[in-house]
Amino acid sequence: MNDSNGQIAAAIAQATTPDTETRLELYRSMQACRMMEQRAYDLFMQNLIKGTSHLALGQEAVAAGFGAAMRKDDYSFCTYRGHNHTLVRGVSMTGILGELMGRECGLLSGKGGSMHLMSMEHGVLGSYAIIGAHMPIAAGAAWSAQYRKSGQVAVCFFGDGTTNIGAFHESLNFAAIWSLPVVYVCENNLYMEYTPISQVTAVENPAADRASAHGLEPVLIDGNDVDLVFATANAALDKARSGDGPSLIEVQTYRHGGHSRADPGKYRPDEEVAAWMKRDPVVTYRQRLLDAGIDAASLDTIDAEVAARVDKAEETARNSAPPSLDIAETDLWADGSSSWRN
Repeated sequence: MNDSNGQIAAAIAQATTPDTETRLELYRSMQACRMMEQRAYDLFMQNLIKGTSHLALGQEAVAAGFGAAMRKDDYSFCTYRGHNHTLVRGVSMTGILGELMGRECGLLSGKGGSMHLMSMEHGVLGSYAIIGAHMPIAAGAAWSAQYRKSGQVAVCFFGDGTTNIGAFHESLNFAAIWSLPVVYVCENNLYMEYTPISQVTAVENPAADRASAHGLEPVLIDGNDVDLVFATANAALDKARSGDGPSLIEVQTYRHGGHSRADPGKYRPDEEVAAWMKRDPVVTYRQRLLDAGIDAASLDTIDAEVAARVDKAEETARNSAPPSLDIAETDLWADGSSSWRN
């Protein structure tokens, strides 16, 4: 943490260890993210997922921690690496895997694909393939919540490369001057696509070191520690809900694979990869729970239950038909179709 005198830092310092039930749910959430995306990788290698996909294997603690802290009516804004952020809001695995496979059972009937997941029902207001495009939209959603006095918070996840995009600074500026209930979360996995963020950024921490320029508290945390992510998320959400404005949080994490499934990630030093693999958030959290006295059988049961969910989701998606051509021109405009334009 950079600023020990900041509001979020103070809240984290006073936070207590989550109770056992919450910790087990955090573990369950991370395992669900891990196993679902591992299965997505397998399906891609079988040519059952077309195009490409951007996996967040190794970054599960971020999605799980925020997902557990958010209210059901809060808003999520994701990048193309948004499968896990969508899952933790309550969207079914069948809906996600079906969408990745382009099937009728998919979240968007197979029309959106890996980079465009969205569920209004669950507060997931889209995955965005354009870098930084969702940051001003998240500010707009937060302004709507502020205007309606609904108590909702918009949480916007983005990668480290987005910090060098104009929309990053514009969105933070508006969020700060209007004191919007929005939490911006930079998932710094050290690499943009193939380029280390450190090679193209003048500051060491691309998000946290720029927070003060917008009048915000610098917040820098270990994004592989789900307990810490959960505490930080709670602090930022409480701050936003109480009317104290936005937060910018930088979480340091690491993707286990390349930028996308077309990228073997060979540009990363072997020793760097090995060091981060030892900090695998799922493996280390399991050990933390064992050290805290939680029996292995309880964790094994969670693992088996999650594995069964993944198997069922894959089976359903495999047996689901591709979307009918009849829906090709639906969900395009406000009236639901393109007919009025013809």
